[in-house]
Amino acid sequence: MLAVNPAAADEGIMPGMPVSHARAIFPHLHVAPAEPAEDARALYKLAVWCLRFSPFVSPCPPDGLWIDATGVAHLFQGETAMLEKIAAIFSKNHLTARIAMAHTPGAAWAWSHFGAHRITVADGLGELNALPVTALRIIPETADGLWRVGVKTIGALRKLPRKTIPVRYGVDTLKRLDQALGFLPESLDAILPPAAKQRVLTFAEPIAALEDLQRTVHKLTDDLCADLEKTQEGARRLDLVFQRADNTLQIVRVGTARPSRDPVHLSKLLLEKLDTVDPGFGIEIATLTGWRIAALAPRQMDTEASAADEAHDLAALVDRIGNRIGARNVWRVAAVESDLPERAVEKVAPTTNISVTWPAHLPRPVRLLSPPELVNVTALLPDYPPALFSWRGETRKVRCADGPERILGEWWHDKKEVGEVRDYFRIEDESGERFWLFRDNRLTPEQTYRWYLHGVFA
Repeated sequence: MLAVNPAAADEGIMPGMPVSHARAIFPHLHVAPAEPAEDARALYKLAVWCLRFSPFVSPCPPDGLWIDATGVAHLFQGETAMLEKIAAIFSKNHLTARIAMAHTPGAAWAWSHFGAHRITVADGLGELNALPVTALRIIPETADGLWRVGVKTIGALRKLPRKTIPVRYGVDTLKRLDQALGFLPESLDAILPPAAKQRVLTFAEPIAALEDLQRTVHKLTDDLCADLEKTQEGARRLDLVFQRADNTLQIVRVGTARPSRDPVHLSKLLLEKLDTVDPGFGIEIATLTGWRIAALAPRQMDTEASAADEAHDLAALVDRIGNRIGARNVWRVAAVESDLPERAVEKVAPTTNISVTWPAHLPRPVRLLSPPELVNVTALLPDYPPALFSWRGETRKVRCADGPERILGEWWHDKKEVGEVRDYFRIEDESGERFWLFRDNRLTPEQTYRWYLHGVFA
């Protein structure tokens, strides 16, 4: 047995157990043949998908991923927030994951596989002492030998004389211990999807001056855009990675609303974020990678029609605003084909072409309340607009009104809306303020109707 699901584990079936023994425990056990090659391909695809979190991602067979968070945690408002976001996205896509962040890859692997929590942020390496020796990624035979002599935890292994560990338990055991503790470096081979474009600059002497960083950005951007021009493609996301002399990373990530290979525009986006880069004792290597490559046909720029299109193209402005305040905070409102006001709008990307519009004869307020707020109404006649209404502790006298506009519930969205009927009125009070009220035509137990304020007009 290479792997088991939670239901099998609950029955006492564990990885490594012979199938005959497993079926003796649970006769109706379903067994599927292992497909290591397919698993490796799926893990690689998942690693490519995780490049949205960091430009340095590497598969860790058979069931893990390395995601280097150096220099990118601040993009997610901190390390814990980054891990929680990753876990939430994995869960949304029906992927079960245990996630840990630590100072070394070995420590992160140990916490993710043997930590007490599903999400772990390890502050110090000393906390590894309580974890079992199997958390060091040593071979099972060596781990069994350590257990038989009473060395069950990493802390117990660290108490042994260092010179005796390679002799008695193999060189790999000491190597894994030093890698987990940070005494020995561990290199990871970050993946680069075939569609990505990358340019690298290596400096003979470390650079730190702002002017040198700016020249580096222009050089890398020009070279990358030249590569994109040859393949008639554009980039939607760029990662600029500075490797410092102390082997730490400084990362600048920008995105575009549409594919672009304009070196002036892309370099401007990157330069605006150079103030977040700390060169430290100097930068030795600069790498610019274009992710999410898409086809981009050449555009004719010397015709009047093209000039007019450029004048109305907001993509450049959207990119600059989005990279300052976050792309998720830049959007536009689009109409949706729905009668219910709360479903009649949605947020879309600012460059989305919108074909659906609201009917001109059905005006809607500029602000909708979510949810609609209950108001107290004094109505002269049952089917007429109210004469007075009280909202948020203030009573308003109605000067004029228009309506009703009847809207029915959409039972195909929610069965609870079967029989729902709303009568909307546009109302103006004596001070000139205009409101959008509706009467819920479902009777209350007291045989009365409830009134709600759903929106405010400009």
